[in-house]
Amino acid sequence: MRVKRGTQHVKRRRNILKKVKGYRWGRKNKIKRAQEAIRKAGAHAYNDRRKKKGNFRALWNIKINAGVRQHGMTYSTFMKALKDSKINLNRKMLAELAEFEPKTFEALVQEVKK
Repeated sequence: MRVKRGTQHVKRRRNILKKVKGYRWGRKNKIKRAQEAIRKAGAHAYNDRRKKKGNFRALWNIKINAGVRQHGMTYSTFMKALKDSKINLNRKMLAELAEFEPKTFEALVQEVKK
């Protein structure tokens, strides 16, 4: 007796089309285009999860630079002075201090300037 695979086939297509709901043009309802769109979306998602780390570091650098320039320093001289004075704060924490705790950040800049 032969095995009919209709239900599995329909289920597979249904799951593919669920994933591409809201996509534009043929990618939302044509199986081949939908599979391609899912593959590409997955690849972009994977790569962008890695890019996100660099994007955040760049944002932190901008925030630190903006905070430091209000006190007459540049980002690079500030970071060098931090390293020389053996203050181990990562860029994320420095950026948060610069943005949300300007008094504390100012005290840190004054400490480093000495």
